[in-house]
Amino acid sequence: MSHKVKKNALRAGTITAGTALMLMMSSPVFAAAAIPDDGDDPGPGLNVVETLGLYVVAPIVLFLVIAGLVIAGDKSRKQAKG
Repeated sequence: MSHKVKKNALRAGTITAGTALMLMMSSPVFAAAAIPDDGDDPGPGLNVVETLGLYVVAPIVLFLVIAGLVIAGDKSRKQAKG
């Protein structure tokens, strides 16, 4: 094996081992979430429209607002220079 192949194999093995270690360390968190604790009081679930609004529409609107503010700030700065 060439030096480059060994280096890439070592890198891939390190990433795989690190990922497996992180998953093993976080698995108790996911197991504990399945059993409700005392004091848990989950609210009502979201319907389809609320879910789409929260996880699709809201991020798109937020992105457009931020992009619009950046573009407006950039245009005003260019007009002040020119």
